[in-house]
Amino acid sequence: MRKDVIKIGRFEIPLRVYENSGPNLVCLNGVQQSMAMWHTFIRRFSDKYRIVLFDFPSQGKGRILSGPSVVSIDEQVDILREILKVAKVKGNTALCAASWGGVVALAYTAKFQPDIKRLVLASIGTRPNKKMIETIKRGSEIDEGNREKMAETLIESFGQNLPEQIKLKIMTQFRTMSKENLRSFCEHGMFVMSTKELSSVVDLGSIKVRTILLHGEKDAIIDFDDVKFLAASIPNSEIRIVKNAGHFLHLERETVLDVYDEIFSKEVVG
Repeated sequence: MRKDVIKIGRFEIPLRVYENSGPNLVCLNGVQQSMAMWHTFIRRFSDKYRIVLFDFPSQGKGRILSGPSVVSIDEQVDILREILKVAKVKGNTALCAASWGGVVALAYTAKFQPDIKRLVLASIGTRPNKKMIETIKRGSEIDEGNREKMAETLIESFGQNLPEQIKLKIMTQFRTMSKENLRSFCEHGMFVMSTKELSSVVDLGSIKVRTILLHGEKDAIIDFDDVKFLAASIPNSEIRIVKNAGHFLHLERETVLDVYDEIFSKEVVG
């Protein structure tokens, strides 16, 4: 495994590359998730695929070195492009993303389609649903010193299906989160609320690459009707429903990786 820390503009980004001669899988984290979310994923797939992981600014060990705490979508797209260059990602490449990472993956692909052959996007819609907006509002009203209450609010809202050890990790993450990362997390929530439609920031109709949308049937903050609308907006896409899973999919049940395995064997190899 290759470990590196690279400076991209005003950011410092940690990078991991699990070398393999197989197709490239580049993984994009959800909000306030780090590379650690892909631990079981690596264990399952690193013998078949060349896997690239990294943390966006204010995720894990990703840092903002200067400037505002808000990181725009354009900046995140630029980070992803530089990561692909530094990691020497070429040829048969799939972007595998979770939640907000899927938004970045779509924005990147809309601009640089020849670089990407497949998109596998989990837990993504085109707009925040009522439950997500209520959670963001509740979180914004909690005193920033009460980190446990913030974590409890998120878990109660859409993390009930997570194993207890993952819930404890979320609680620890919020307790130890820096003020800068907490501010970034809260500002991202307000940005999500202010964005009415994903199509206002990404030209979905221009995306021609094969796209698989994974949706947990118990996802509380992504409405299935919205996922169907997203699929209808991307020309070459389809939805895969994951039974008995919520927003966090493989973090809730490791057997969800069987769904990824089936998709990769059919959609990525070749």
